[in-house]
Amino acid sequence: MKSLKLLIFVMVATVGMSSISQAQKVKSPAPASGYHLVDTIKVGGDGGWDILTADSEGHRLYVSHSTKVEVIDTAKDKVVGEILNTNGVHGIAVARKYGRGFTSNGRDDSVTVFDLKTLKTIGTVKVGKNPDCIIYDPFSARILAFNRGGSSVTAINAADSTVAGTLDLPGHPEFAESDEAGKIFVNLDDKSEVISFDAKTLRLGTPWPVAPGEDPSGLAIDRKNHRLFMVCGNKMLIVMDSDTGKVLADFPTGDGTDGAVFDPKTRFAFSSNGEGTLTIVREEAKDKFSFAENITTQRGARTIALDNKTHRVYLPTAQFGPPPPPTADRPNPRPTILPNTFVILVYGR
Repeated sequence: MKSLKLLIFVMVATVGMSSISQAQKVKSPAPASGYHLVDTIKVGGDGGWDILTADSEGHRLYVSHSTKVEVIDTAKDKVVGEILNTNGVHGIAVARKYGRGFTSNGRDDSVTVFDLKTLKTIGTVKVGKNPDCIIYDPFSARILAFNRGGSSVTAINAADSTVAGTLDLPGHPEFAESDEAGKIFVNLDDKSEVISFDAKTLRLGTPWPVAPGEDPSGLAIDRKNHRLFMVCGNKMLIVMDSDTGKVLADFPTGDGTDGAVFDPKTRFAFSSNGEGTLTIVREEAKDKFSFAENITTQRGARTIALDNKTHRVYLPTAQFGPPPPPTADRPNPRPTILPNTFVILVYGR
């Protein structure tokens, strides 16, 4: 996701109900979500991070970390393995039916295929320029790698890792979700739009604006009620009807928002904000939404994963030092990541 944009964050005051759209205001604040910090998983090592993926059935959390993927046992909250040689890894997709996992390697323009049991590499697939988000779509049994640098998506057959096709997109893809019924949705951050395409034919739909949101990044979906939850660079969470593209509600988030998840059981939507907050919105009914609360997390915790069985959410972050001196090539250098401070924050109820 936006690892190149979101390493510098300024702590701001927790936001409230003031900027919720008039149609969605409620008479009194919704009860607190009950979420709080339940564990901190120490990972250590060096380098940055991006997307992480929870495999609820396998009790695993896959975390991108520089040139490798950290594998965590979520039953014990302990690192149990690594997937190596994933240069510039951004995301991880799991196709449990086929016993395979897939990583998007941004610096190598490739996807690594690995065995879910042994974590050993099975093969490598060449894709478009700078693959970022990657998801598994069970409807088409395909892995979809979204090539940010090439504004395209590469469809890969999960069973044998062959390329099924490539689709050009009308903008830079940021994050994607499947409705698991034949349609894929993807945010186009440079267009401030979301667009869908057919999971099998790769035929594009009509783009929908996400206004009043701008620069959408994280995307989550309520498949039962046909709702999309998009978090945007202008500190806003947008709720959209996935059948019509109609914006139903908007809520304020913290600064540096990047990741989004939705829990169909609790009906909470989450926005992870790099400033060090977690925004929680409640879906009270199909067309009724309310602000629950902002939780203080830790600076840099901008991406998120959800375990659908335990309802825990996971946020990676680290400690930061001062930026290096500016140069002609880097007039505004990012803060340094302090060695061996990389952790996963675990929030539950």
